[in-house]
Amino acid sequence: MLGLSGITFSAHAQAPGNSSAAVKQRADHLLAEMSTQEKIGQLSQLFYFGPNVKIPGFDSGPSIETQIAKGEVGSLLFITDPATINRMQKIAVQDSPHHIPLIFGFDVIHGLRTIFPVPLAQAASWDPVMVSRDQSIAAMEARSVGIDWAFAPMVDIARDPRWGRMVEGAGSDPYLGAAMAAAQVRGFQGAYPGAPNHILACAKHFAGYGAAEGGRDYDASYISDSQLWNVYLPPFHAAVKAGVATLMSAYMDLNDVPATGNQWLLQDVLRRDWKFDGYVVSDANAVRNLQTHGFAQDQEDAAVRAFKAGVNMEMAIGQTAYDSELSKALQQGVITGQQLDDAVRPILEMKMRLGLFEHPYVDVARSQRILDDPAHRTAARIAAERSAVLLRNEGGLLPLNKTRYHNIAVIGPLADSQRDTLGPWTFDENLSETVTVLQGLRNAFGASAKITYAPGAQMHRKFPSMFDALDRGKKPPVWTPAQARQQMQQAIDLARKSDLVVMVLGEHQNMSGEAASSDSLKLPGDQEQLLQSVAATGKPLVLVLMNGRPLNIKWAALHVPAILDVWYPGSQGGNAVANLLLGKSVPGGKLPFDWPRDVGQVPIPYAHNLTHEPQNQARRYWDEASTPLYPFGYGLSYTAFAFSHLQIDKSSVSKKEDVHVSVDVTNTGKLAGDEVAQLYIHQEYGNASRPVRELKGFERITLQPGQTKTLQFTLGKEQLQYWSQALHRWTYDPSTYDVWVGDDSTATMHAKFVVTN
Repeated sequence: MLGLSGITFSAHAQAPGNSSAAVKQRADHLLAEMSTQEKIGQLSQLFYFGPNVKIPGFDSGPSIETQIAKGEVGSLLFITDPATINRMQKIAVQDSPHHIPLIFGFDVIHGLRTIFPVPLAQAASWDPVMVSRDQSIAAMEARSVGIDWAFAPMVDIARDPRWGRMVEGAGSDPYLGAAMAAAQVRGFQGAYPGAPNHILACAKHFAGYGAAEGGRDYDASYISDSQLWNVYLPPFHAAVKAGVATLMSAYMDLNDVPATGNQWLLQDVLRRDWKFDGYVVSDANAVRNLQTHGFAQDQEDAAVRAFKAGVNMEMAIGQTAYDSELSKALQQGVITGQQLDDAVRPILEMKMRLGLFEHPYVDVARSQRILDDPAHRTAARIAAERSAVLLRNEGGLLPLNKTRYHNIAVIGPLADSQRDTLGPWTFDENLSETVTVLQGLRNAFGASAKITYAPGAQMHRKFPSMFDALDRGKKPPVWTPAQARQQMQQAIDLARKSDLVVMVLGEHQNMSGEAASSDSLKLPGDQEQLLQSVAATGKPLVLVLMNGRPLNIKWAALHVPAILDVWYPGSQGGNAVANLLLGKSVPGGKLPFDWPRDVGQVPIPYAHNLTHEPQNQARRYWDEASTPLYPFGYGLSYTAFAFSHLQIDKSSVSKKEDVHVSVDVTNTGKLAGDEVAQLYIHQEYGNASRPVRELKGFERITLQPGQTKTLQFTLGKEQLQYWSQALHRWTYDPSTYDVWVGDDSTATMHAKFVVTN
């Protein structure tokens, strides 16, 4: 059973013989020998892009190698080459005053060499066990090349899909988000921080980054206490309870206080209330940017504010503010030696837990064997299959009958793009082995069908992505208007000559992720015109969406018979899509957000309050229904399921008792398939108006045709309490509680129970 009540946390697990007390004693002994500058050096993390890369504004000063030798750097990031990692580590271990090894960090978001579906897609699997397994593979590959620390999971709740970084998280729901956060921490770290073949996880961005105004990346967030505690903080708390070793502070202002200088957030909540004992790293340049915000007076003030707020390590391009300013603050008595030791200690402890003092170097030959493991590619294909969401299947067009179609047109700018198939936040992939949708279909059909491709349309960002320079994929030349018309006509003509059309549309990977917010959810470029023109040919049409956010597909939802959302499916995406279209795999994914009809609706969470006029909830706008196109938790299958016999073991309980809910799920179709049973509650009255529905339990199951399985859910204080804005604390109200169980957030099977004092 999945959900917070069913998660086994590992916050206090230890390696044998590596107790907290022993590690702390060892760290304290080392601290007593270190100089002030060495201690401050451990708090500095620097980007390294290579020896020949010059950083504007930071070209002067000693080389990184020199700084490492002096003990002035504690961590490096953005290196994936084992030889370079060994070279840098050798300098630290042999030449620095106390031979303290570096810790190497990298954005291992959804894989290193083997690329899995993007995190939003993984959340759509509603399968935390799979997510843990896949992140453990990512961790194994990363650790093998010398990366010790992933800047993931991103656990920000995103209810405005204009925000580009929605693709990195688990969607809009705190309960699902919490389950996915804990699953990823377990996957990255294993049973404990420092477990063999695992790396440290980093929950980010603490906190409220996903609520940026207007969905604009980097803009401020203004979040009520109720929303902060009930919606945005639960995934972070779940990560902490799962034993996450590190957190990353966010860039933005949170209610007018930058998160990186927010003492309430980083000290009172994180360390005092949640008992977090790892360390906090800033986002890139976020400490220096406290001055840019207009929060800190100067760089010394910025360094002191971030340090006192609770940022242990400063991530920066070029020199850190900590390196240049903290020694001065210490001399002036603005910070104390004890505070400095307390900031450094958890960093040293994590290096010890990782075994870096004993085994600092990479075994390059072993690394290559791990990176080449074909089992990793199989896992990536399975993950892509389990993450896909079938949105529409009119007339049972899917699964395709392989013997019926002999002339297939594959159309769309994403159909044969290896780089877009991977999605954003990949930097060390083997692009040549990435399977596109076009290649996957050719692999699946072989000589039995002629498969022809036309892009049909192009799309471009108005403002380039800062990550474009890092991409190794070939970028085709931009078409002239005449070429664009010609290319579209070629695609339409190709469709007319075919007996089946598969269109692959969506957004380029650089249109999702950091600095990739959009003021529109429309299909970019001329894709909508292309779609409608191809549909007008009357040929059987399957629309495959590749995206990191919901897009405006109102027209397609009425006119295209089959729509399959595969997100950015990763290294084996094309083979996974082919298996899904041909029925070798049966779609079982569910939406991790409500899919809006248009951008004007956002945000549109299913978990809204009743208001004084609930009967007209669907008519809030005069020109469009104020309901989603597809609800949270929605997803079709090639088979059918029925829910029955919803039972609650007690009609009335005290606050000290749990309620046990059971339901039968039956596969009433002709194929084996997966269903995700979802449990929702509503508190009818109390100290606050509560959302009409809240997810409080789920389980993904596989059923054979005719098979029935009885599922059990538990509801108690953990699931029923909430943070009350009126009381300014957590509360568990006596009330009547509604319960629904079904296949999405509009489930109709209903029961009630009462909680007394």
